[in-house]
Amino acid sequence: MAPDQSFVVILSGPALRRTMTRLASQVLEAAHDPGQLLLLGIPSRGVPLAKVLAEELGRLAGQVIEAGSLDPTFHRDDLRTVPTRLPQATVLPAPVDGREVVLVDDVLFTGRTARAALDALLAWGNPRTVRLLVMVDRGHRELPLQADFVGRNVPTRRCEFIRLHLRPTDPEEGVLLLPEAPSPSG
Repeated sequence: MAPDQSFVVILSGPALRRTMTRLASQVLEAAHDPGQLLLLGIPSRGVPLAKVLAEELGRLAGQVIEAGSLDPTFHRDDLRTVPTRLPQATVLPAPVDGREVVLVDDVLFTGRTARAALDALLAWGNPRTVRLLVMVDRGHRELPLQADFVGRNVPTRRCEFIRLHLRPTDPEEGVLLLPEAPSPSG
């Protein structure tokens, strides 16, 4: 991030860690069988978030919780109108059939990514349940979707942008509100 760019800190590093512990506890409470949990991060920031949450869930549950990634790019209904990033590999550490899947993303906005992720997931199998966890719900939904687990609700303007910083991907942790989307180079 450019040093002269203004931003608002939504969650500091310590507040982000407390929020992740709370979210992990909520996921654990909702799970029928923690051994059947499978966290799948949605690229790009949902992937490291899923890994960190799986570690926290494992600590709370006393067992390994599997985490992977699910790229919904080719299931999007808005590819022609919205610029997208290059597709990333889907990494499923186990079959999804019969599992309690938690789709993990950094920000819930229009709902189109979550819908595409659900379509992508169902192409891989038939999970027992599918829940959605997001660090920030910023509103502006275009589809009737809602997250099951939300770190923070942050009403925004459409032109604003939320950025999750998480170790080891970033040097510092936190959630920032930027006045506009960063340029592709930033």
